[in-house]
Amino acid sequence: MSLRRFLPDRFTCALIVTVVTASLLPCRGAAASVFNVLTDAAIALLFFLHGAKLSREAVLAGMTHWRLHLTVLASTFVLFPLLGVLLRPLLAPLVTPDLYMGVLFLCALPSTVQSSIAFTSMARGNIPAAICAASASSMLGIFITPLLVGLMMESHGQGGMTWDALGAIVLQLLVPFVAGQVAQRWIGDWVNRHRGMLAYVDQGSILLVVYTAFSAAVLQGLWKQTPLPVLGGLLVVNVILLALALLATRYGSRALGFNRADEITIVFCGSKKSLASGVPMAKVLFAGHPLGMIVLPIMLFHQIQLMTCAVLARRYARPVELTRHAEASTVTVRSTE
Repeated sequence: MSLRRFLPDRFTCALIVTVVTASLLPCRGAAASVFNVLTDAAIALLFFLHGAKLSREAVLAGMTHWRLHLTVLASTFVLFPLLGVLLRPLLAPLVTPDLYMGVLFLCALPSTVQSSIAFTSMARGNIPAAICAASASSMLGIFITPLLVGLMMESHGQGGMTWDALGAIVLQLLVPFVAGQVAQRWIGDWVNRHRGMLAYVDQGSILLVVYTAFSAAVLQGLWKQTPLPVLGGLLVVNVILLALALLATRYGSRALGFNRADEITIVFCGSKKSLASGVPMAKVLFAGHPLGMIVLPIMLFHQIQLMTCAVLARRYARPVELTRHAEASTVTVRSTE
């Protein structure tokens, strides 16, 4: 197996460069104010484009497979939060309280869209169901994630969701998303034709939030409060959460009687968490908190899930590829008889 498959992708490298830049050259004063305004605008544009990109036809077409979608949503919004809360006595001592708040936030996030579908396709899973399940998770996450964060923060001794935070979510995330859905009839085709170019908007907004978040965190002493043993502990926490989610979705889908293609979809849509949604949401939900500590678990989990799911997708695909190769060989032999 090539070592290149385990190396971080270009976006992950850009995240690392952004964190290093923020650590060495944090923005402060007037520059920080300008970056905050730019970040707010970029987040609004990001959710507007998400609304314009999500195909209502694809979502409606896939809704008939309701058992699969409920299973994915249960894994994303029930299993993960339960793991975060129930395992807190075991996992919280490995990290700082602020970092574990970020872990709880990670547990409340929706699934990814692009990579869930890509890995489902690579593993020869049910692609239409993956499109519907991942899109539904992303859409519902705008409502469910803030509620879960409020409940878990309250149980974590940090206070619940405030009306100000709820209003900020509606204004900065939900309103642009709904506007994008409304504008889809006019700009939907253009957005879909320029998906590659618009990916830079997604990534650029995330990098802006990460830079401003880590700049503020560095000025507050982030790296003094996060020594290497704590970072190692965070790595262990993320690996445990992902491993439990993968095991639960794999064997849970089998216990529920799903076929192999549906199992693949449940595994890749139900075990992943969205960095693209998480970083902008964190800025809105955790105003006044050390944001760098909140987004650090998501960034680490993002790379771990990509590397793990890439290996898992190839293993799922191998039996299908071997079967197709055997069938092709049989046809070749018969044609020569």
